[in-house]
Amino acid sequence: MAVPRISSRTPLRMSALPLSHPPPSQSYPSLMAAALQPRKHRHRTTFLGLGFLFALSVYLFVFQARALSPAVTLRRMDTKPVNHVNIALETLRQSQEAHRKVASHHSTLTLQPAEELAAVSSFLASLPQNVIPPYVDPARPIDPHLVVDFDTRSPRAADEVREMMDDVWTRNPVFLYSRMYSPLSREVKAMLAELHLKPAPTIIDVDVRDDAEVLEPLVQRLAFAEELPVLIVGGTNLGDIAAIRALHESGELKQRISDAGAVIDGAKKKHKK
Repeated sequence: MAVPRISSRTPLRMSALPLSHPPPSQSYPSLMAAALQPRKHRHRTTFLGLGFLFALSVYLFVFQARALSPAVTLRRMDTKPVNHVNIALETLRQSQEAHRKVASHHSTLTLQPAEELAAVSSFLASLPQNVIPPYVDPARPIDPHLVVDFDTRSPRAADEVREMMDDVWTRNPVFLYSRMYSPLSREVKAMLAELHLKPAPTIIDVDVRDDAEVLEPLVQRLAFAEELPVLIVGGTNLGDIAAIRALHESGELKQRISDAGAVIDGAKKKHKK
């Protein structure tokens, strides 16, 4: 039988060999190395993953470049979110300002310093939370409608002012504008405490109030005082600390207070026998 001629292109026929044994020309280490080599579909998966990452990188680069461009940045800076609460507050403020200007324009009442002092004192004594608005100029007459509770355009406005003055000094016969951390104010408070007045003195410590910067110069102008404390008895300022000391030492302070309607020793507790 003729022996077939074998060339480099002749395929090797391995079917005659048992499946349970490796070919004679190969060893177990070479088979293990071949098994560990990646297959073609793994190469395709890797290329697809790299392609996806490349596309994602390009997209992010373009998006970020667009977001950081000067035109877009300026447009975003110029566009602010609408705050409806701030808009409502601003509208309310403008409405109050317009109402204040209209009321001031139509007000025909001009208060004299004594009337203005009574109006301010009545306003502050009526409610603890009442304050003088910060826009008030203490060097100029205060707008009456800020501190009175009646229509300043009424034909009876002047009569209302006189009634207001009588009422405030009747209810508050002794009225003290003081400073909580002032030795002079503490001295005057001690004088009044010795008298046990009824009704008790109305004391406003100006320096601890929210409107202190406006109220202190306002009271000084209206009471013709250079500094606090200002002691008002029956609607009259008794003067500086030297004048108050002199009245206290002479006994005239008690008489002034009694004439104003306050009862000396009226607040003393009666002891049961």
